[in-house]
Amino acid sequence: MDLGAARDGGWARRVPASAYFGVSAVFHYLGPSAAVLLFAHLDALGVAWLRIASAAAVFALWRRPWRMLKRLGPGQRGVMAALGVVLAAMNCVFYLAVARLPLSTVGSVEFLGVIGLAAAGVRGWRNGVALGLAVLGVFTLADVRLVAQPVGFVFAFANCVLFVAYVITGHRIANDERDGIDQLGAAMLLAAIVVTPVGIGGAAPAFVHPGWLLAGVAVGICSSVIPYVTDQLAMARLRRSTFALMLSILPAAATVIGVLVLKQIPTPPDLIGVALVIAGIAVHQPSKNDTRRDDGIRSRGHLGTEGLADRPGNDELRQPRLGRVDS
Repeated sequence: MDLGAARDGGWARRVPASAYFGVSAVFHYLGPSAAVLLFAHLDALGVAWLRIASAAAVFALWRRPWRMLKRLGPGQRGVMAALGVVLAAMNCVFYLAVARLPLSTVGSVEFLGVIGLAAAGVRGWRNGVALGLAVLGVFTLADVRLVAQPVGFVFAFANCVLFVAYVITGHRIANDERDGIDQLGAAMLLAAIVVTPVGIGGAAPAFVHPGWLLAGVAVGICSSVIPYVTDQLAMARLRRSTFALMLSILPAAATVIGVLVLKQIPTPPDLIGVALVIAGIAVHQPSKNDTRRDDGIRSRGHLGTEGLADRPGNDELRQPRLGRVDS
């Protein structure tokens, strides 16, 4: 093997962005489905702490992200810190939601905000229809369980807002000129610090049950390492609106994994609601004048992959590197 090519992540540049997204889609809910099984032994916040802390430990050992902090400017550090806080809050409310609602329901509510993000700034009847279908789908799901689990929907909608924040801040980092994955690792370390006061108590029983602890570590790797890294590799090569559009497969993934792993058989209204959400994202039409600034591909002080691709002599920067996710 060419060590130079491996170090530069040459193989990573040859993998289609859709392949990275496919891996993320599978693990986005496979990890949480395993976490739901841990709810029989630990509370939701304890499981969230295990997920975040174990992911932070993996990033620390793998990337040692603190080494690049001195190279970041104040603005970049601010985005990275915001991502860390978002990751901590998003994982907590997500688990508080899935402890009360089926995974497919939480997954569909999660993407209502993503549709709004994809449609923001893009006018036209198709995008109006897309947003309408998504809203109708979420309300179909809400009507099924809102009376029985109102608190669950509060957490689900909070997760929806935070997931949009994750897409925005994660995309900013992925298209930064610095090391995107290292910044993700640093954000995860900050997330572990933020979540410790509320989650360590609930996770404490796992420290005397090795099986539960190993399960928590597996959840962290499957939920917060594999999908977040592949998200970064996909985001670095996709416009934000395109990435949001591809998220249309995730409610379906949540439904399938909920059935296979958790035996959560969806009712006909559940299936209708999920289908409406998926249809809404599928109908969405990106703007032909989708600007780099709106998509986060070009922002102040950052160059996007498309901008670099138009310039001679920058072939090596057109695709993200495994060790350095250049934009």
